[in-house]
Amino acid sequence: MIKRNNSLRAQLKNGLALLILVGFLASCGGSKSIFDKNPEAIQSWAHLDPKKDKVPGMSVDKAYKKIIKNQSVNQVVVAVIDSGIDLGHEDLSTVLWTNTKEIAEDLQDNDGNGYIDDIHGYNFLGESYNEQLEATRIVNLGIGDASLQEKARARFEKDLTKAASSAEEMLMMSQIFQITDQLIRNKLGKNSYTVSDLENFPTDAEVTPMHIELMQEILTEEGSIQVVFDQIDEAIKYYKDQLDYNLKLDFDGRALVGDDPYDITDTKYGNGDPMHRVKDESHGTHVAGIIAADRNNNQGIKGVANNAQIMAIRAVPNGDEYDKDIALAIRYAADNGAKVINMSFGKPFSPNAEWVYEAIKYAAEKDVLLVHAAGNDGMDLDDPENPNFPNDHKLLNEPEFAPNVITVGALAPSWGKNMIASFSNYGRLNVDVFAPGARIYSTMPENEYEFQSGTSMAAPAVAGIAAKIRGLYPELTAVQVKQIIMQSGISPKFEVFVNGDNPQKVMLNQVSRSGKIANLYEALKLAKAVNSGKAAL
Repeated sequence: MIKRNNSLRAQLKNGLALLILVGFLASCGGSKSIFDKNPEAIQSWAHLDPKKDKVPGMSVDKAYKKIIKNQSVNQVVVAVIDSGIDLGHEDLSTVLWTNTKEIAEDLQDNDGNGYIDDIHGYNFLGESYNEQLEATRIVNLGIGDASLQEKARARFEKDLTKAASSAEEMLMMSQIFQITDQLIRNKLGKNSYTVSDLENFPTDAEVTPMHIELMQEILTEEGSIQVVFDQIDEAIKYYKDQLDYNLKLDFDGRALVGDDPYDITDTKYGNGDPMHRVKDESHGTHVAGIIAADRNNNQGIKGVANNAQIMAIRAVPNGDEYDKDIALAIRYAADNGAKVINMSFGKPFSPNAEWVYEAIKYAAEKDVLLVHAAGNDGMDLDDPENPNFPNDHKLLNEPEFAPNVITVGALAPSWGKNMIASFSNYGRLNVDVFAPGARIYSTMPENEYEFQSGTSMAAPAVAGIAAKIRGLYPELTAVQVKQIIMQSGISPKFEVFVNGDNPQKVMLNQVSRSGKIANLYEALKLAKAVNSGKAAL
């Protein structure tokens, strides 16, 4: 919880802390690393090597140089169940899955799979985008029993109070930053300034030493004042969307779709266009780039897997996804050739979870690996009060009902005690492995690129590893691939902090099943040994 303080410095620092909690900023502090000599390396830190570069990267560059090289490898379809994806992006247009049995825009289901014009995937959201949170829907529609409604109402009221107060704080912080920045630029007579420009800045009543110290910290940590302005604007929009859509009881985003979201047999809805609808609908594009951005076009970034074909499935709105959409999306992916499904979404309530559980088991029967983000609340998922749906156990802490789901927590670009991203969920029983998820540079709509943070970024990193394994060693099953990723990871020999609100020092094996961080190089070594019979899982 952010405590209020009347001093300007405390207000700004507390505001920045709030941004960190909702995932808009990511710290890079820690032991000396490659960034000290090469600041631009932050754009690809997730591909670096822990031993050589002193960051918890996945040794992707090392794997391509020493193992993958120019080996021929099978293409692997990776379904991205997410928001819409920019299918025309310069770094994604060449790595899309294409349904060769379907004829584009003829309004016919040519391949008889039940979906019309699904050339590169499917869109279960129709033309909708903004949506309520599940707790809001439960309260508004009276879904479930009294116990569920009571829990949902408590969560709804808590989130509503937080959104209203946080929106005010962000607006105030934006005004303070803009005024301070303008005063500094006026006194310097410059449109921009650096840390050195502020070293001997003449302070006064308008621009105090506290102002200067704070701005120096921001420039040092973020490199630009504009970056912070952009992050504050994102935070303002985040809370405004919560108040206007996510937490608004009488908002009906589903009306545009035209189906009954609580009838699993009502499947004739949506369309074959999984493109993003507005530029802000960027999440799916960012996730897809992490997995499979074209490694050979000398554009933008390089994805983890050069053999991945992205199947775009638009099923996650700006709000909480519907259980029906997710269940049908998983089945669609499994039926149409996906061998890996990335699921960078989650929610604390799931009134029709059984539909999703059955879909997960269906995918297991089809030998499909599901990679799920652990969530961004900085909480222990082993606590019964902290559910995160979908999951692979019907009751918290009971045995998994399906062995084909791997849940991923997020790492920050820091080798040492701050390795786990402060926002990342964790759990000895309910998080399988950790992967890079803070300050990840990837594709954005309209041929742009941007840093984003979240376990949403960690899951596709692991999905990329899975795609490489399945491409090189197609005989390995989904369950074997999961075990290989978990067993082959790097095991830090030091304690790390978890729980952003109330930091605790723990060993990684106390907050995840594997106690490891995912590593492509090590995973491919173990996969080769298992495939050849030289190692057992």
